[in-house]
Order: sequence, then structure tokens, then C-alpha cells
Amino acid sequence: EIVTLIQAMAKDNVLWGAERIRGELLKLGICVSKRTIQKYMRRVRPPGKRGQSWNTFVGNHSRDIWACDFLQLYDVLFRPIFAFFFVVHGTREVVNYNVTRCPTDAWAAQQLREATPYGDGPTYLIRDNDDKFGRRFDAVAEGTGIDVVKIPPRSPNLNPICERFLGSVRRECLDHVVILSERHLHRVLREYVETYFNSARPHQGLRQRIPVPQSQSDPKMREKVVPIPIFGGLHHDYQYAA
Repeated sequence: EIVTLIQAMAKDNVLWGAERIRGELLKLGICVSKRTIQKYMRRVRPPGKRGQSWNTFVGNHSRDIWACDFLQLYDVLFRPIFAFFFVVHGTREVVNYNVTRCPTDAWAAQQLREATPYGDGPTYLIRDNDDKFGRRFDAVAEGTGIDVVKIPPRSPNLNPICERFLGSVRRECLDHVVILSERHLHRVLREYVETYFNSARPHQGLRQRIPVPQSQSDPKMREKVVPIPIFGGLHHDYQYAA
């Protein structure tokens, strides 16, 4: 059991050396020599590998990272129409969205203002090199204290959270709807984002959790599970009956 504990400490805390682990064991009332700890550490920790992993680094900063991107669509008359989204990396929550036919720099800058009221925004904002982002957008970000991170051209894999969301909103919603107008698209996105994606849909990247968790009812008061239709029954949200 002590060997297993030593190896677990070495694996879970990559910045700890043998002496640090020895101190943690002494705190638990377990006396082990430093050389013994080093012996069992080598089996779970590759030599020369120190420091946190990239996944750990991103996890520590995920709540301070947002991503934004445009999604180009077409209405029933094949006229282009654009949707714009801000997504939080840590929670996958869509914090702001809007629709336009003329995605200018000034319009995108206004969306950033609305997404960060009172200067309450992320530390980093990931975006691509689209011409829709210009000097006004960068000026609003700088005034809010946001560090804009531009991904290289033709590299959507460097903005994976937002790209994954754009794929989800297409597959789960927009591929099944004929867009009639800006107002219609905005209403459809409101139902998808606010009613379903943010507050009802479990996410694999969050270990099947929901971006904005809902309050749970008392287990003793729970009755049967009832399906709540969304998009006319295209999706359902399953909850306990009140």
C-alpha cells in the first residue's frame, strides 16, 4: 500500500521530488527513506520529464480563455447570412451570439463590447485572421484588457473548442432548419444555445457535464423522468417530473 501511495504521489504531482514526497508521507505518519522513494518513483515517472503537461496548462487557464468565430450560412433565397459566437474554453458555454448580413469590423467590435460588459472578459481571446476582425475589434479588446491570440492561416485545429461548437450547431440544429431571415435565425440560435446547448446538453469534453448546471431536485421528491421536446422534438431534455 505504501508503494502504491508513493507511485500515486509521483504520478499526480510531477513537480515533486523524492524529498517533497517524503515530507508528505511523514505528514501522514509514514516514515520512508528518500532512496526508497526514488526507487519506486522511477517506475511511474520517465527520466528527464519535469513540469506540467500541456493538458494541465490548458486546464489551469481554460476559464480565462475565450474563442470566437463566424459561421457562414444561407437563407431560403441563397443569400449569405452570418452567425457570430463567443465560447468559453473551460465550460464550453456560449456567452454571446448574434446574426448579421454585413459582418464588418465595427459590427464585430460591438459584439465584443456586448460580450464583455463592465470590462468583465477573458484574459485571452482566440480568433482567426479573418478580414472581419480589424482595428476596431482589436482596440476594444485592448481597452478591455484582453490579449487577442491570432491562430496561423489554415489551422482551424488551433481553435478546436470553437470549431467543435460550430460543427455541433450545424449537425444538431441548422442542417435541419430552412433559414428564412435574420430574425428567424436569431430565434433558432436562441433556442439552441440558451435552452439546449448551455443548460441541457451534456458534453464529452466536460466528462458528460452541462456548461451551466441546473439545480437538482431532492432525490426523495423525484418521480418519473419526462422528456421535454426541443426544436419540435428534434432533441429532448430529460428531467424529473415536478
